[in-house]
Amino acid sequence: MTQPVRPLVIAEMANPEWVSVPLEGWSLSQALRETGGAHVVTQVRNREAFLRAGMREGDNFTAIDTEAVTRPIWRVGQALRMGKGKGWTTVMLANAVSYPFFERQVWQTFSAALKAGEYDLVHRVTPLSPTISSPIASRCAKAGIPFVMGPMNGGLPWPRHFDAERRREREFLSYVRGAYKILPGRNRTLHAANAIIAGSQHTLSEIPQKHREKCVYIPENGVDLSKFARRTPRTPDGPLRGVFIGRLVPYKCPDVLIEAAAPLLSDGKMTLDFCGDGPMMESLRSQADALGVTEQITFHGHVPHAALQDILAEADLFTFPSIREFGGAVVIEAMALGIVPLIVDYGGPGEHVTPETGFTVPMGSRQEIMSTFRSRLESIIANPGQLAAMAQAGRARVEDRYDWTRKALQVREVYDWVLGHSPRPAPCPL
Repeated sequence: MTQPVRPLVIAEMANPEWVSVPLEGWSLSQALRETGGAHVVTQVRNREAFLRAGMREGDNFTAIDTEAVTRPIWRVGQALRMGKGKGWTTVMLANAVSYPFFERQVWQTFSAALKAGEYDLVHRVTPLSPTISSPIASRCAKAGIPFVMGPMNGGLPWPRHFDAERRREREFLSYVRGAYKILPGRNRTLHAANAIIAGSQHTLSEIPQKHREKCVYIPENGVDLSKFARRTPRTPDGPLRGVFIGRLVPYKCPDVLIEAAAPLLSDGKMTLDFCGDGPMMESLRSQADALGVTEQITFHGHVPHAALQDILAEADLFTFPSIREFGGAVVIEAMALGIVPLIVDYGGPGEHVTPETGFTVPMGSRQEIMSTFRSRLESIIANPGQLAAMAQAGRARVEDRYDWTRKALQVREVYDWVLGHSPRPAPCPL
């Protein structure tokens, strides 16, 4: 970086006390602030959490109150999603309807300061979804203010073998999701943006070719290494300890994992820990009982994010057969602790895990995934010595690519590029 760059960071979804997208929005925006200065604009629902985290309102951040518009639309979206935790595409549609009002308020609040040069550029960190346009991008372009968006991620296609799971997740709108590509707002946003950070290879593939010269690939997810630093040496003679972290829902396939591991659990060669809750909890308990492996499985239920490393650090293997993960942050967190992942090679996890750092299973039918998972587990148990080197390589990969400070510096290379201070940065290698 040739000189300090002060961005106005739009992170409508950013909260240190939540998980998923809000935690990512918080983590990246704070890393940007700490690596060179930034003012963060967020929604008022996050205000108290920002203050509890030591942020100074007016100095470090501004909270925009759009609840009068956002809350009624949110309620409609919750009603239409047909079940708690379901219908994610419906939630994104509701956000797409309400979000432009938030950006209008941001422009009204900051347009004078932007035009006066108090900020060098505007960067939309969240929403992550490429289906949600940014009206402020065109306003910035007219005023000569560089606009950066991303990392964008989302819309990973449902695997063809899992249409039943798609319907059980109430993802009916996902069948017509591609219609967003012809919306005028989307095209205006891409045209006005000076740089587009693609958070996944799939999202990059959805950007029209005429805008690809604006794109830089930087994986969406990161990790706070200070919170994922504990490591416990493996017990050589003990059973292999696998851990699953996530919602207990059909597309994450926790039942596939239990079936795959059942013979090894029965023989005392392996144990499993499940961290998470969801509608499949009772059926998973019944499955474990029917297979006679109840004693080898611990269902922890919901575990606060801050407490996950205490369970992960005791594991040998992160066993995660989910078939549709956009980012897969939990895989990175496991690798940060030296836990070797075993994942389905699709979406975010497939971009994070290499042959040197973990094990992958090809996408296929449920039966094919189960069978290959079992085979991988058997080979790992037959040769547990291979895990040590892979764990070390995984930790090194995370330190090099996924630490939030490192990612913020990668983003600042994009800033320098759009401001003409340096050449276009190289994309993050796979």
